[in-house]
Amino acid sequence: MHGAPAVSYPVGHSRIAGGLLLLLWICGAFCAAAACVRLGKADWRAGLLVASVLSAGGAAWANSPRRASLSILNFDGFRWSIPGPTGLQAADAKVALDGQSWLLVRLAPSRHAARWIWLERRAMPERWQELRRAVYSRPVPATQASTDGRSAPADTQHPLS
Repeated sequence: MHGAPAVSYPVGHSRIAGGLLLLLWICGAFCAAAACVRLGKADWRAGLLVASVLSAGGAAWANSPRRASLSILNFDGFRWSIPGPTGLQAADAKVALDGQSWLLVRLAPSRHAARWIWLERRAMPERWQELRRAVYSRPVPATQASTDGRSAPADTQHPLS
């Protein structure tokens, strides 16, 4: 059994995530509008509801993924990482959703909270298949890593599963 190849892939703004966020906000706005109609009169509750919907939309726009800087997701054959000051080191990756041309991946480092990232084929189509092979591959066991010329990190023991 061979391990997946090392791969680097850009991570940044996701149209899928932005579209889902917009859809969720629109559903909330429609529910708020229906509640205002149901109240029947304009009072402080309707004003508060409208203000909360508008402020939620403004906060989502201000913190939108469009403002997210481009990062690089690296796989060295054993673990995943995102370099940088707010990056992520030595994480395991699990695919949560697979849309064939996009993936929602959960990166779980050993001592920190998990980080969710959207990966899209359009970011780098020429490396998409390599990325998919890497994210779906089983971790290379430490014993096999030493026989095929690669060395596993000392703090990681990958069981056969």
